[in-house]
Amino acid sequence: MHYTIESGKVWGVAYRIIASRVAEVQEYLDIREVNGYSIHYTAFYPAALSPHKGPIPTMVYIGTPDNPQFVGPQDPQKLAEHIWRSRGPSGENKEYLLELADSLEGLSPESGDDHVRDLAARVRAIERRAAEGRASGAVSASGSGVSSLLHITG
Repeated sequence: MHYTIESGKVWGVAYRIIASRVAEVQEYLDIREVNGYSIHYTAFYPAALSPHKGPIPTMVYIGTPDNPQFVGPQDPQKLAEHIWRSRGPSGENKEYLLELADSLEGLSPESGDDHVRDLAARVRAIERRAAEGRASGAVSASGSGVSSLLHITG
């Protein structure tokens, strides 16, 4: 399954950083977003209910196909399993995905992302199976639907 953005919209939140902290925040984000994302500048259009009108110039981090870390479309179940068991410097990938899914759903009635929603449902299902396996005393990952132990765009 491969997802496309039919509406031509990508939903998110823009943060205004005070001038005295821009360098500090960008340094932190450059570390957090290392290994797969590049900086781009684009216009951000606030939602209709926002008090801000018109486009806002915005810096964003985007994972593009020309980046060596970009792996292209993947099997959604395998990707969910990888996310479920992965952890980066900022924490567990599953936590990031689930918070992203919840945030996107809460932005606007039309802001949900089918790909993120599907991955989040798959990760939640893996988590439930893993919890059931732990509760029954199982020690193998196979009961969780996850292969042995060895990042999204919308």
